[in-house]
Amino acid sequence: MTSPLQQKIRITGPSIVTANRTFDGVVVYRNRNQSWSTDLADAAVVRNADEARALLAEAVADDVGAVGPYIAPVQITDDGAIKPGNLREHIRLKGVTIDLLPVPA
Repeated sequence: MTSPLQQKIRITGPSIVTANRTFDGVVVYRNRNQSWSTDLADAAVVRNADEARALLAEAVADDVGAVGPYIAPVQITDDGAIKPGNLREHIRLKGVTIDLLPVPA
């Protein structure tokens, strides 16, 4: 499998870096403060391949906070709100799609 940093990055519009938090699997978004947020509105938006590569490299280096980071497309509304740019991200934004078993005490 090719590392995300070795793949050719093509950006066709506004994009973000997203992953899953390591301790509970919750969807998180990389922000400009070099940390993760569960709120899409906090995500750092990049608009070209160089910015995306830098944000992704920073996210990959933070393998304690989140796993599986990748670049995802977003849409920016007229009022500046960030919206998912494809079906996968719409689904991930809504949370888990199955009932999870309770965590044993």
